[in-house]
Order: sequence, then structure tokens, then C-alpha cells
Amino acid sequence: MSFYGIAGLFISSYLWCTILWNVGSGYDRFDRKEGIVRIFRWGFPGIKRRVFLQFLMRDIQSIRIQVKEGLYPRRILYMEIRGQGVIPLTRTDEKFFTPREIEQKAAELAYFLRLPIEVF
Repeated sequence: MSFYGIAGLFISSYLWCTILWNVGSGYDRFDRKEGIVRIFRWGFPGIKRRVFLQFLMRDIQSIRIQVKEGLYPRRILYMEIRGQGVIPLTRTDEKFFTPREIEQKAAELAYFLRLPIEVF
């Protein structure tokens, strides 16, 4: 029983640290004048605490929506970039987006960037 208590203590401390350090939060900046997209996210403390991605708008191929329904529904918005793969724009653990909301966000972003939308 003490093993499970200690394991639970470590897991709960990990989750509280994730919440307090605000891991995964950040912003997305789309600058049409400069033609640059900047994505910033906070990570765990250490050398790579700040995750900063910057690339040109012309390198973006499409906006993707991944929808998985069922017991654990997932609705994630991705941006596909040449040479870098796909980058998630919404949190992967957010289950509060309705299909209509995620579709609206994707449509607004695709309209702004003048890109196609892919649904998976």
C-alpha cells in the first residue's frame, strides 16, 4: 500500500507542477505584412523552457482538423508545414470544443492564410 501512496504522491506533484508552471500555454502570431508565423509555448523548467517556432507563411501547406469521436473524443487543429510536419495549434487534451467551434476556428485561420482545410 505504501508503494501506491508514494506513486500517487509523485504523480500528483508532477500534475501540480505542470499546472503551476503553465506548461503548454503560449501564443500563435500570424503576421501577414512580414509573412512570418511565430508560435511560442512554455515547457518544463530547464534549458528548453521556451519553445519558439518561426517560419514563413508560404511554407504552410494546409490546416488540418483531426476528429475522433467515441468514448474519448478528440478534436485537434493542426498546421501542416513543408519540411517540419504538422504542428498542433490547440491543446490535445481539450475536449470542450464542439465540432462546430473547431470547424469555425479552422475556417477563420484558413481564410486568413488563404489555405485549404483537410479533415482526418
